[in-house]
Amino acid sequence: MRSHLFKLGLFEAILTALVAVSIMAQSGNRPHANASGGVQVGVIARRDDNRNSPITSKEVAIFDNGVEQSIRNFTPDPSPARIVLLVDNSLSIRADVEKLEQAAREFAYEIFEGDKLLIVGYDEQAEIVSDWTDDAKAIGSSLKLFRKKGQPHLFDAIRAVVEEALRPLPIQKRIIVVISDGLDRGSKATFEQTLAELQAENIMVYAVQAIDRTRGAIRRDVPKPKVVIDKLAEGTGGQIFSIDEPQVAAKAICDELRKNRYTLSYVPSNAPFGTPRALLVVGNQGITVRAKAMQQPN
Repeated sequence: MRSHLFKLGLFEAILTALVAVSIMAQSGNRPHANASGGVQVGVIARRDDNRNSPITSKEVAIFDNGVEQSIRNFTPDPSPARIVLLVDNSLSIRADVEKLEQAAREFAYEIFEGDKLLIVGYDEQAEIVSDWTDDAKAIGSSLKLFRKKGQPHLFDAIRAVVEEALRPLPIQKRIIVVISDGLDRGSKATFEQTLAELQAENIMVYAVQAIDRTRGAIRRDVPKPKVVIDKLAEGTGGQIFSIDEPQVAAKAICDELRKNRYTLSYVPSNAPFGTPRALLVVGNQGITVRAKAMQQPN
């Protein structure tokens, strides 16, 4: 039987924690800053000609609220990743259980040495399917626990994963792979709160995207599923793949996390205190760069 990890009641604790963080920010503490006040950002960077030579700080630039910043450090980050596969197993998703299993299984065979996977299925609740492991056989066996029922509380599931599984690992390379069409139906958390928390924690989101079960219908007070997937990936520096090509998705994601991930640090100049700031990281001609789109103040 699947071990129950996350209950929606946990979000009262999450909100309490967020209030505490806000109080800390007002007292002068800044997010992801070291003693010198620097901000660190996870960046994916690659040469378009696929040459393996490392990219240097002279080949990239970062703009904070439209103002170019002085880069203090830009270094490759080949460290192991902690990857959460967050799988929508709600009743109405347009993907059968076997397809969901296959999308998750491929990652077990593509991760690098030192990487660990946590597989979480969600409907109204988020539950562990396979705890942190790199054991492909154990992961394959656990995937038989997927079942389709209930409504997809995607935003609540993301925030529960951040709070319970990823926030305790602040110095790790932390990734969420959402296997879903992006539909949320019933979460207490809003999309805006969810995206802001991911950006504040420097957690990159990739998506293995299923067919939109709403067929693009306009939704009241909640973004369309496709918009949710687009903004989760673009807002955190991730990428989107099709659920019909799970092996392609797993290989591309695992490869770039090990081979194309960099850590960029800078000290913001004239940054307004307590407000979100737009970030833009760009590369010289012939270099493709992705990073989160916003630095949250929390």
